[in-house]
Amino acid sequence: MNSNQEKGVQLSTVVNHHVGRRGLLQGMMGLMAGGLLAGCQVPVQQATEGTAGNPYPFGKPLKAAFSNAGLGATWCAQGKETAEHWGQWMGVEVTWFDGGLSIDTQRKAIDDMAARDWDFVAIQAFGIDTLVDPVKQMIDKGIPVIQMDTTISKDDIGITTFLEPDNIYMGSVVSEAIFQTLGGAGKVIMTQGALGHTGAQGRAAGFYEALEKYPNIEVLAEDPADWDVNKVATLWEDYLVQFDDIQAGFFHNDDMALAAYNVIRNAGRENDIILGGVDAMPPALDAVLDGRLLTSVRNPSCRIHWGALVIGALAATGTTDIPGYILTDGPLVTPKNAAGQKFMQAQFLM
Repeated sequence: MNSNQEKGVQLSTVVNHHVGRRGLLQGMMGLMAGGLLAGCQVPVQQATEGTAGNPYPFGKPLKAAFSNAGLGATWCAQGKETAEHWGQWMGVEVTWFDGGLSIDTQRKAIDDMAARDWDFVAIQAFGIDTLVDPVKQMIDKGIPVIQMDTTISKDDIGITTFLEPDNIYMGSVVSEAIFQTLGGAGKVIMTQGALGHTGAQGRAAGFYEALEKYPNIEVLAEDPADWDVNKVATLWEDYLVQFDDIQAGFFHNDDMALAAYNVIRNAGRENDIILGGVDAMPPALDAVLDGRLLTSVRNPSCRIHWGALVIGALAATGTTDIPGYILTDGPLVTPKNAAGQKFMQAQFLM
């Protein structure tokens, strides 16, 4: 665990403390229970019924802008759906600015976001230091900015808080599971996300942290695929021609792992190559259960996005003692816990 994480706090602790202090904890627990019982289809009027003389959990309706790396990634799409559902429950109107899995596309979207007024915004940057000017513009206007999953700027620009998983841990624990399954020796490929994405940087660091313990593991390639499943397919088609003896692949997200699996299966080599990824999205959970993937680790998209919405609303309505760093953890996926993970994600909780 890195130094920031040692100084951070768990998201559940922060939300319980602040929401409880504002008299909202009971309402939020009711919302969560209501969502579980009703399949998460709870309209704002029903969700806020019973609040003392005010139909809005935060005292007034709020407007928020969200952006993540790109809705072509299932992790990002799940985050959007989560933020929108929690927005309905909590009286927050969410407007989405798709990052398009492109630095240029996201920059244009955030420039557009910065030209408008919001109660708060939440952003997962596709690349570090690519959004600094429009984000600073919003901060200078007094708009709380919640940073999700990846770093917007390497400098302190006044971000309200950072909700982040332990990317080094995630990369390390999946790589460790792969290396142990290989018996400590074999030929492995790492397929990276976008190199300017701090999450991808952390996952690569975790891979090499685990690798240090296994001198008989040989890394054949470590190319980036920018979270793009089409790039992954092209890379792995080439790898299968170039290398006769690939024994495993580690991927910075599950979308890429499953895209590679399809290429490997088409080549008839699915029984020869074990695969592991990051994010533990529902398709990957199914793949762990049926053996297409060895494992994944949960990067809790739901928790990060609902956490950003609730904490952003707290910041917008007067809470000032929000910590600057909040760790959002998730477990390594096994056949034992995969079904539970899938259930919690379906309720927009994990």
